[in-house]
Amino acid sequence: MNTRRDFIKNSAIGFGGLAFLETMPLEMIAANRKKVAASDKLNIALIGVKNQGYNNLRAFLKVNEVNLVGLCDIDDEQLARRKADVVKLGVANPIIYKDYRKMLENKDIDAVLVATPDHWHCLQLTDSLSAGKHVYVEKPVANSVGEAKTMIKATEASGKIVQVNQWQRSQQHFKDAVAFVHSGKLGTILNTKTWMYRGTDPLPIVANSPVPAGVDYKMWLGPAQMRDFNKNRFHYEFRWFWDYAGGLMCDWGVHLMDIMLWGMQVNEPKSVSATGGKRIFPTDARETPDYLHVTYDFGTFSNTWEHYMGIGAGQYGRGHGIAFIGTKGTLVVNRSGWEVIAENGRMESVPLALKSDVGLDLHAQNFVDVIKSGRKEDLACPIQAGATVAVNAHMGNTAYRTGEKITWDANKGLFDKKSANNLIKPIYHNGFNYPKF
Repeated sequence: MNTRRDFIKNSAIGFGGLAFLETMPLEMIAANRKKVAASDKLNIALIGVKNQGYNNLRAFLKVNEVNLVGLCDIDDEQLARRKADVVKLGVANPIIYKDYRKMLENKDIDAVLVATPDHWHCLQLTDSLSAGKHVYVEKPVANSVGEAKTMIKATEASGKIVQVNQWQRSQQHFKDAVAFVHSGKLGTILNTKTWMYRGTDPLPIVANSPVPAGVDYKMWLGPAQMRDFNKNRFHYEFRWFWDYAGGLMCDWGVHLMDIMLWGMQVNEPKSVSATGGKRIFPTDARETPDYLHVTYDFGTFSNTWEHYMGIGAGQYGRGHGIAFIGTKGTLVVNRSGWEVIAENGRMESVPLALKSDVGLDLHAQNFVDVIKSGRKEDLACPIQAGATVAVNAHMGNTAYRTGEKITWDANKGLFDKKSANNLIKPIYHNGFNYPKF
């Protein structure tokens, strides 16, 4: 039996080399790239260059065929920083854009990486597809149930390749864990659990302030409603405000519930109920709940999502994870590895198998490979999978925000409660129109 101490010790040993690969120096990435013929190059551009956008770009620039053409952001400071970084990666002179619509006019661009806040994903994906580009889009794919459904329609109509950046699907230990679930060795799976205990500090309330120099704030807001600038709602912290994102449920929940949906081979629940609120940091600046417990009824089993913002000790000794609870044993998996805890006398336990690869790099390579081959069935995370888990996450938030147990009618595309239906489709502002497909 693996103890919590063994798990941490083994993880530290096993991940040393992987940490180096994931943070490989810029010069080394450039040195490892091999030249390819111009006809074999895939020209890409990135929208949203800070944080995860740049992580995605680093992964793509490890692929020899990838050629960076453009960088787009609403923040001059971030653009200047990233331009200097990509020069170290061997990119000669990327074109700089502050309006992604101008960037999409560049016919040399084959594929677009979308790494902006959630409230922009739907418009930027549909606009990119309309411009004839393939798209690699950040999770969650959308900031509402309606947008997620629209994005499926737009992708199917375009004929283009769309990969959602739920990169856990490219990691071998997640594939192995899901295969074990599908094998039936756990017996009848009665319940699943998904959770994230994110030990963190409160976000202090700050006053509104002038827009920073070099920032096109109106473009950052895009379809969201106009508000005075506040640094708590900008860059990374945007995810805690309903205008732009869905809190920890959509930040981490889509990653973890995606593995549950994949393992259980289901799409949408019959009903959803939730409880939670601002219980840990009741007076901090965040709008989204710091504690949330959601129950999804899929008919033959139920799933629970649970998150805490200020507590780090999670279930099964793991701060985040997915558990498949069967009559013969329980499989527990997270980004560190997976194992099976057997029910006595019903099966043998499976010892901990540690992570052994870099999922983001594999996910980027998969996207490039599928564009080259045209084999959409080989995509690690197609739009249908990304949209499905986004819908589940938004259903959980909808149940919380309405305070009601809700059921979903897939044929009508509606909930059974008017208050929930009011949250299906967002209202777009500032002259931006909801895409029609």
